[in-house]
Amino acid sequence: MKIPLRSRRTLTRLTRDMSFLALGIPLHLLMGFLLFMIFGLGMEVILGQGNEEPVVLGFTLVLTVFSTPALTAAQRWRFRRLLGIDIPRPVWRRQQRSFGYHCLVGTLLGGLEVLLLSLLLAGVAATTVYAWMWAVPALWRAGHDTQALYVTLAGLAALAAVPALAAALVRLETHLGPALLGPDPSEDLERRVADLTESRAGAVDAADAERRRIERDLHDGAQQRLVSLALNLGLAKATLTQLPPEAREVIDAAHREAKDAIEELNNLVRGLHPAVLDERGLDAALSGLAARAPLPVRLRVDLPPQPSRLATPAVEAVAYFVVSEALTNVAKHAREATRVEVTVTRLGGILRVVIADDGVGGADPSRGTGLTGLAQRVRSVDGTFRMSSPVGGPTMMSVELPCTR
Repeated sequence: MKIPLRSRRTLTRLTRDMSFLALGIPLHLLMGFLLFMIFGLGMEVILGQGNEEPVVLGFTLVLTVFSTPALTAAQRWRFRRLLGIDIPRPVWRRQQRSFGYHCLVGTLLGGLEVLLLSLLLAGVAATTVYAWMWAVPALWRAGHDTQALYVTLAGLAALAAVPALAAALVRLETHLGPALLGPDPSEDLERRVADLTESRAGAVDAADAERRRIERDLHDGAQQRLVSLALNLGLAKATLTQLPPEAREVIDAAHREAKDAIEELNNLVRGLHPAVLDERGLDAALSGLAARAPLPVRLRVDLPPQPSRLATPAVEAVAYFVVSEALTNVAKHAREATRVEVTVTRLGGILRVVIADDGVGGADPSRGTGLTGLAQRVRSVDGTFRMSSPVGGPTMMSVELPCTR
């Protein structure tokens, strides 16, 4: 006979729940048994009965303390194996919560598990009363048919209540177990924040490495081909003097387009990741930006000499692009600005970048000046972004980046 799907699911769930609860009985009651022994031995020591009780009491106390981690590990295995709930390992300083679980909550849960298992066994025995009552003498069976019917009905009622009671007890344990056996919620939050910070740092480093790869591919591939094309067109323009004027105009136009494409590609490559940043460091890269700026730029870089890099490549790239975007914004949006001051200093583990101009001020990130994206890029490496631009000026942008590895 084929069992209906709903009945199979109910039976499977009941088997899982009862296995979970039955396995929890010895784990929960072991600590209760040890505490009962400690109480009994302690009373005998207080009353002065016997000479061996202090030694046994000390051994029991040591066993109780050292059994807590083992019981916690067993409970974590029980939750993971039977319910699929993974309880993180708590740190040592939080073990007192686990001890409280085993001493108080576990003992109460063990008692409830024993009662539920007893109800299940009693329900099975009562339901099958007609099967085993033939083992008693016939004289006793006579006149007890009505009582046997009542016992059978009570057994069926008990068996019907067991699945709901088992599910409720399992839900109760799934709320109490992870809360008391696992780490403190604040520790879990700290761990999640640390994991997210690490994953975000990995994503930032991966994006920076991908920009470097694209920059190298463009510099070594497409840019070199365009340079070769421009040279060939220039050579053709200089040597093929006997061509018709129309052909020379076409070569001249192609030569100009090739040079413009090279210039645009150079700007694109610098926007992805400047090669000078890797070759000569942040100071030289910022000097190149200041030299190409359309306004006079006073650059002051005060960094301690170090044999290694100042910071991670991603942080150096963010500092470079902060200055690059700021100078671009000054040229496009800072009306009446005549000069820009850029100051880069290191204070302990912080790289501080300050860009100030003498324009009319009033910079607003909501107007699409690139400040919102710039602030997001700074925050991607756990930096801070501050902007001061009152109407009438001056405008000052301050960025602080962590430069410790």
